[in-house]
Amino acid sequence: MDLHLLDRGRIHADLNFALDGTAVAAHSDPNPDLEYAEFAVWNLVVDHPEATILWDTGSHPDAADGYWPAPLYEAFAHPDAAERDLETALGEVGLAVDDIDCVVQSHLHLDHAGGLHHFAGTDVPVYVHRRELEHAYLSANTTAGGTAYLESDFDHDLNWQVVDQHRHHLLDGIELLHVPGHTPGLLGALLERDGENVLVAGDAAFLEANYEEGHSMGASLLYDSRAAADSIEFLRDVERRHDARVLYGHDPDQFERLRGEF
Repeated sequence: MDLHLLDRGRIHADLNFALDGTAVAAHSDPNPDLEYAEFAVWNLVVDHPEATILWDTGSHPDAADGYWPAPLYEAFAHPDAAERDLETALGEVGLAVDDIDCVVQSHLHLDHAGGLHHFAGTDVPVYVHRRELEHAYLSANTTAGGTAYLESDFDHDLNWQVVDQHRHHLLDGIELLHVPGHTPGLLGALLERDGENVLVAGDAAFLEANYEEGHSMGASLLYDSRAAADSIEFLRDVERRHDARVLYGHDPDQFERLRGEF
């Protein structure tokens, strides 16, 4: 089972979103300096003997050209979305969209689901958790739910495969894990392979500090803070039991380290 990390560019945002309270005003420092940081956007290709699997589809290439709503783009800018589109990123590892046999959507936020249009009208199965699909449609069509969902990302003629279980066997050596908190239907995965197991934590932990140090993400990135903390503990248990390397959701330093290793 070979793995390929796809470089989908960088999102620019205040570090406080990912690490709550990085810069806070205090009596002695009422105007602290904020840190405007870069966060990696990646997809993962799992080259399994039975199928070529794409983990997430990244941002829509027109994110910076008005496709993303202006308030969201102000908070989370993705200026290189067009030059780091899915077709380009796949091509860099010798693949094309037509080579993908299966898609797993960890969740349906706009920086993860913007390439689903490539699979509209095909029979390529797209796996998503039931709670995520329900929440995405609720969020996109009502004032309830979250703000980072665009119906135009996921409202296509797609071959949805709905995951209901807490743990779902996908293929030999691939288990999908329900890790709610960032969103209600967030999926991670355990990839068991010769040499090294990999635990995809994804947006359960934006950065290494969220996982290793227990540093919470900001409230605006958490649908349910209690569930998020419980999911981290669950993932740590899976990591220990399987001696797995953990893959975080948007950590740019880890991405640069791993892209040459997978």
